[in-house]
Amino acid sequence: MPEGDNVYQAATAMHAALAGKRLAASDFRVPSFATLDLAGWTVIEVLSRGKHLLHRLAPPGSGAQQEHDDAGRLSIHSHLSMEGSWQVYAAGQRWRKPGHTARVALTAEDGTSAVGFSLGVLEVIPTAQEGSAVGHLGPDLLGPDWDAARAEANVRRQPERAVGLALLDQRNLAGIGNIYRCEVCFLGRVHPATPVGRVPDLPGIIATAKRLLEANKSRPRNTVGGFGPRNSTWVYGRAGQPCLRCRTRIEHSTLAEPTPGTGTHIGETRERDIWFCPSCQPLR
Repeated sequence: MPEGDNVYQAATAMHAALAGKRLAASDFRVPSFATLDLAGWTVIEVLSRGKHLLHRLAPPGSGAQQEHDDAGRLSIHSHLSMEGSWQVYAAGQRWRKPGHTARVALTAEDGTSAVGFSLGVLEVIPTAQEGSAVGHLGPDLLGPDWDAARAEANVRRQPERAVGLALLDQRNLAGIGNIYRCEVCFLGRVHPATPVGRVPDLPGIIATAKRLLEANKSRPRNTVGGFGPRNSTWVYGRAGQPCLRCRTRIEHSTLAEPTPGTGTHIGETRERDIWFCPSCQPLR
């Protein structure tokens, strides 16, 4: 399940492989951009924004070294959603995923390529208009705009909302997915259904989320600090197994809230899976 650390790793790998290189070919396999040809464009940088990815490109002959001039530049905006991924390949290397799941392939002149598979969102927009795609996001836990105080203020705006839902809302803070949501609630000894206004140490939970994502952004994810050779999470996905703290059996449930859609979606709800220890995380 891609979360902020996975997206950061993908951006880092693609930036290392493509930044400063001209594209020999682009292949968009979505109707809206099927005829778009970015051959000759130069990849300026690849970066993450929460769970979103941005490939920034300069047009042919534009002087790619002018880092802060967005005029005429384009950004490939993508979101991995639940099953998406980006992979980097050396020249001539076979893809590790089925070709029919590829949504875009970018190939540099040296043969290096980056391929996006099963992407939930894929669009090409002017770089100057990136705000339309990611401007709604709160402070990025792994980004230069991180601001713990602003993230806390965003979460506190809805004191009756379950903290487990508020932490997943990317408008509050960007990068936390369901795994980290469950793990930081456990580490903070807070049930995910606890209203935000009743959380004893909200700054501590946010700080823990920041610490975990920073620790895992350059390695395979592990939230328990190496506790046991087979344990990489405290509670996530461990229903029925003993708590690593108190040996009480971990429980699984769901949190539900209205879908923020319109039209036919009004009144619908969506459920989010949660895992927790009923002893370490009593519901307040």
